[in-house]
Amino acid sequence: MQQEIQIQVSPEAAADPMTLQLAAARKLGLPFESITGVEILRRSLDARQVNILVNLTLAVWTGEAPVKTMPATPVFPPLRENHQVIVVGAGPAGLFAALQLLMQGIKPVLLERGKNVKDRRRDLAAINRNQGVDPDSNYCFGEGGAGTYSDGKLYTRSDKRGDIRRVLDLLVAHGADPNILVEAHPHIGTNKLPGIIEAIRKTILDKGGEIHFRRRVCDFIFKEDQVEEVIAENLLDGSKESYRGRALILATGHSARNIYFLLHQKNVLLEAKPFAMGLRIEHPQELIDRIQYHCRTEEEREIKRKWLPAASYTLVEQVEGRGVYSFCMCPGGIIAPCATAQGEVVTNGWSPSKRNNPFANSGLVVSLQAEDWQQYQQHGPLAGLHYQMALEQMASVAGGGTQVAPAQRMTDFIQERISASIPAVSYQPGVVAAPLHSLLPAAIGKRLQTALLQFGKKMRGYLTEEAVLVGVESRTSTPVRIPRDKVLLSHPQYRNFYPCGEGAGYAGGIVSAAMDGLRVAAAIKI
Repeated sequence: MQQEIQIQVSPEAAADPMTLQLAAARKLGLPFESITGVEILRRSLDARQVNILVNLTLAVWTGEAPVKTMPATPVFPPLRENHQVIVVGAGPAGLFAALQLLMQGIKPVLLERGKNVKDRRRDLAAINRNQGVDPDSNYCFGEGGAGTYSDGKLYTRSDKRGDIRRVLDLLVAHGADPNILVEAHPHIGTNKLPGIIEAIRKTILDKGGEIHFRRRVCDFIFKEDQVEEVIAENLLDGSKESYRGRALILATGHSARNIYFLLHQKNVLLEAKPFAMGLRIEHPQELIDRIQYHCRTEEEREIKRKWLPAASYTLVEQVEGRGVYSFCMCPGGIIAPCATAQGEVVTNGWSPSKRNNPFANSGLVVSLQAEDWQQYQQHGPLAGLHYQMALEQMASVAGGGTQVAPAQRMTDFIQERISASIPAVSYQPGVVAAPLHSLLPAAIGKRLQTALLQFGKKMRGYLTEEAVLVGVESRTSTPVRIPRDKVLLSHPQYRNFYPCGEGAGYAGGIVSAAMDGLRVAAAIKI
């Protein structure tokens, strides 16, 4: 017999199978020896009190051998002849759309402007070493998209947009740790994701799909109500190549600005959408651990960290009618240079799977609306995009014109003074002291100042001169939406054109983008 129960135990008990079996027996009022198996189905941390607990959902077997929960295995039928779909972008949306097409017997032809995950590494290293940005191979562009080298957090609230478990099952099928099926806030880690992405690529190729790297889309040929042809520049030799399919899935991510400009130029319907911008903040990880785990001494912290992960946090405040909130919090992480062109500075964060770096960083961003970018209204639906670009260029100028980023101690930012010195930070291109309080528009800077004071009250110790603000955090989501029919998921002007993922405005992270890729591909009926 199998039963499902919920229990709360200490972190030490949660790590000991025998203790869990004893707790399950007590919960069910049964003898210890009658429990034939226990499996953790769900795990989350409750750190609200000094005595930290782990919430567990368990499958418990009595009187029979346990049958462990196994991830679903994808099934790929033979490809149907002359059924081909072009997929632009090899991020989570594009890769999972390609997998779904293959599961429908449809051949995906995937075009990616960047390099494969292995070759991308050299270009990422060059950003830190030489301060140079390859506009086609960087933290945002290349196989796996922005998520590959920026953390691998798999948590999403978008459970109404698709099947989260299906995405996680596919990741496990391609080498991810099965623990992601259990954790309330699953995380793979930047060091582990490249291997998983390579395995997905192998599946796509082995099952009959095509993947073309270093192909930057430069034109769409529309005829009547359809996309007839996709033109891509081969970045290896400069030639132009034509690709045709029965449909087009556009999954280019939120940083492919050339695509927005191209579509706007060709009078394809676009919409401005709200987004968020701000700064990235970094604390010593041991400080966040002490705050979140209620540690009075370093010895107490070390004892708790034996059983607990690097602590994280989530903060939100309403300031003058706008949300100010933490975003993409990376415990034990690194602040990464995520610009996609020279002359701009963009920050993001990532963590390795062990989350064992000495710093904790998070985006701190302010929700923005159309009224905030009125000065760019001449750009129509691209007005927010131009506002975003202007702040990234400002950060570059303030940092000296390379990838060095402007920075300020948190306390100095609030008190509106340039920092006399900047503590050590994880941002490898380096930082320079700058007056971020005056460089940011008031709609962002003033709200951040107010919110930081409130965050300091919510998390005693968070407001400290040890914390550093680094600018700017600007790519939380796209400022442009490519509209689509709510049922058919195709663009209202072109019935075989399917906007998809973060770049189209329908996702915000690895899992939600992957879910959208699955959903859009499933909507294609050819």
